[in-house]
Amino acid sequence: MNSSSPIAQKRCNPAEQRTCLRDVQRIVVKVGSSTISDGAHLNEAALDGLVHDLALVKQNGVEVILVTSGAIAAGWPQLGLKQRPNTLPHLQAAAAVGQIRLMAAYKDRFSNYGQRAASMLLTRDDFSNRERYTRMNDTMRALLHFGVIPIINENDTVAVDEIKVGDNDTLSAYVTNLAQAQLLVILSDQTGFYTADPRHAPNPELIHTVTTISDEIWQAAGAAGTTSGTGGMVTKLRAAEIVTNSGEMMVMAHGQEPLVVTRLLKGELLGTLFLPQSRISGRKRWIAYSRPPKGRLIVDNGARDALVQGGKSLLPAGIRRVEGNFDYSDTVSCFTENGVEFARGLVNYNAVILRNTLANIPKILKKSSVTAITTKSYIAITWSCSIDAVLSTV
Repeated sequence: MNSSSPIAQKRCNPAEQRTCLRDVQRIVVKVGSSTISDGAHLNEAALDGLVHDLALVKQNGVEVILVTSGAIAAGWPQLGLKQRPNTLPHLQAAAAVGQIRLMAAYKDRFSNYGQRAASMLLTRDDFSNRERYTRMNDTMRALLHFGVIPIINENDTVAVDEIKVGDNDTLSAYVTNLAQAQLLVILSDQTGFYTADPRHAPNPELIHTVTTISDEIWQAAGAAGTTSGTGGMVTKLRAAEIVTNSGEMMVMAHGQEPLVVTRLLKGELLGTLFLPQSRISGRKRWIAYSRPPKGRLIVDNGARDALVQGGKSLLPAGIRRVEGNFDYSDTVSCFTENGVEFARGLVNYNAVILRNTLANIPKILKKSSVTAITTKSYIAITWSCSIDAVLSTV
């Protein structure tokens, strides 16, 4: 699959929301622990149903990538523990034991359908590093070429706060961008996205289609873009934001629904469909989402307008303030003076040099470049940041 495929060029609209799913050629499916375990044991029936569903999808010619939780749940009872551990070493030990059991369970079941599976354990560091990111992409595409189903989980045995993604909803969005899959399906214990938490609010309404992830949608999840909320919906919305702003689709549906993925791909009205925005390249997806920014550039409105509306260069004269301690090739965020982030880019100045540059613009005649994309509408732009241009323009 490539960017010239029919689905990549076809923009879904409300009249053909579900028929768009019939054209999907590559899919990422994320399944949570609540779907495939009961907290202390793997749910054998749920695993049987999931694998049967994905095997049918694969047999119908769709490439399948699975992002799965469940390693810790599968592992801690094997350590003789009476409850889920709460210390990092014990959690990592449980993940190490459980990962073997979880992959074996998938391997045996997929083998029953003549399908081969492979395991990939990843951390946020793997996505942040461009070379490793490229190697991951090569490996995944090779597996898909050979007809193998990649099964992905976070490498909980080594991941600590500094290098971990933190949740498999976000990991599945990263994987969708990595593979440039056309659809992410997040399977959970919720039927879809509601106007309010269905476990607490009276008569909430299931939203079948989300065109734009607005402030109202964030509020319905329990938070306005924060990392806390109800029912795990905030992390799912974050995944939807990453995927749809990159130009792909996402569906949130109930994991216990029989043959849910097969039925979704036939256009059946299940769960909540998040429609895509403008499609952006794989490199710009990586810059936007796979690397945490190391610093901030606060720019004036003129610089912001020139970048977003005119696609012009970022001139140092438009930079009002530099925040953070970043190095050459780190990711930085661009903010307006009102505190709104609108772009991210790879910088060719470290923070010290850039601060000195801003203090001595007339004395510096060196060039640097940044590649960036806007973080709200994700319009692709390229910065050719030249002090020479500043001197000739100011």
